[in-house]
Amino acid sequence: MAPSAITPPAVDDPVVSLGKQQSLRVADSHESPATAYDAVEAAKARFVARNQTSLKLHNEAAQSLPGGNTRSLLHNAPFPVYMERGTGYQVISEDGDTYTDLVGELTAGLYGHSNPIIHATLKSTLDNVGLSLGATTKLESQHARLICERFQLDRIRFTNSGTEANLHAIQAARRFTGKRKVVVFTGGYHGAVFCFSSGKPASNNIDLSDWVVAEYNNVEDAKSTIESTSDVAAVLVEGMQGAGPCIVGTDEFLHAVQASAKKANAVFILDEVMTSRLAPGGLQSVVGLKPDITSFGKYLGGGITFGAFGGRADVMAVYDPRDGSALAHSGTFNNNTLGMAAGFVGLSQIWTPEVATSFNAVGDALRKRLQGAAEGTKMTVTGRGSIIGIHFLQDGCKQLFDIKDRKDDPVLKELFWLEMLEDGFWITRRGSIALILSTPQSEMDRLVGGVETFLKRYERLVKL
Repeated sequence: MAPSAITPPAVDDPVVSLGKQQSLRVADSHESPATAYDAVEAAKARFVARNQTSLKLHNEAAQSLPGGNTRSLLHNAPFPVYMERGTGYQVISEDGDTYTDLVGELTAGLYGHSNPIIHATLKSTLDNVGLSLGATTKLESQHARLICERFQLDRIRFTNSGTEANLHAIQAARRFTGKRKVVVFTGGYHGAVFCFSSGKPASNNIDLSDWVVAEYNNVEDAKSTIESTSDVAAVLVEGMQGAGPCIVGTDEFLHAVQASAKKANAVFILDEVMTSRLAPGGLQSVVGLKPDITSFGKYLGGGITFGAFGGRADVMAVYDPRDGSALAHSGTFNNNTLGMAAGFVGLSQIWTPEVATSFNAVGDALRKRLQGAAEGTKMTVTGRGSIIGIHFLQDGCKQLFDIKDRKDDPVLKELFWLEMLEDGFWITRRGSIALILSTPQSEMDRLVGGVETFLKRYERLVKL
């Protein structure tokens, strides 16, 4: 039986009857709860009272979408907040509340919601080029040249998403090597059908029997698994695991993975779908890696759906259509005019190497301040540059090297998410933060202050 619609609280509910503004003021005068669970239940009641329009929209959406949802990550309990629009670094809900956007569209929203250069480019493309032309255009070649130059690639091909980029990169490795298996790592996420959060392939993965899972950040296990497994076509790894959120690979581990892939005559694929924004040449330039293939996505489309994979000319040649035996790689929107134009302008005029360096330094500074606030508590802050992960852990472990080290306190994590919403911060429930370029320093300061207040408010619940 399908779940029933969520019922709004009765009109005489004491929380609802206070009205929105009063409800928010009540949220600022929290009584000390007996347990974290009590605090979550109280926060949920305030959430429901504050978001009645979103509740109505959710119940309507559930009549045509399973659970009212078409993107699993955005499902939240008791129901999602519906956004009406975004402007700059902010999003405005259907309930009339304005939030500082820390979701940053999971790193794709780097340029924010109304960057004037991006807007002008999109309008100009619509006016002077048109939408998908069903033809090759110079827009795609100029974007390809720029990405190859920035990330030191020989050749590149475009896709519609990071998921597709990894899919086709894996197929390239299989054709190039004549082998089949792919070594991946615990906690890895390489797109919608490439998930390994439990240490084994998720049930919705494709090619379930072709994956070999090694332990992330474990040098010896990585070496042993890669070098002792027969028929390895590719080794696929993230330099920082985005779904962790933000579990950072050590330099030693990443170099060991690269070396073992080479020893096994496997194609080394570095997933930089999220991390290419961490430095002018991506995370690989910081660590000193030279992958055979790199997968990309997110912000490189300028806010339009985008993916790409590129690297060594000989590996990429398996997709050269001038060769009658080449692998086919098509996609109606691979070279869509909007993504090609906006992506090129964003990378050439906005996200310059200088800006990439300075903005990631801002992110590093914010992360260190949050780590300082979290000392002595169950809160742990991870990440690099402008991508940050916030965790609430039963043991308060401050360094996460693998998903198995993450002993979540799900109740505190839920409470933090709900209360950050009350403070006006839009953040993923799992704790991912991807900073938007136009976010003012004052909002980062306010975030640190809000976190400090939260930890003080619930000191009895969060202290180690």
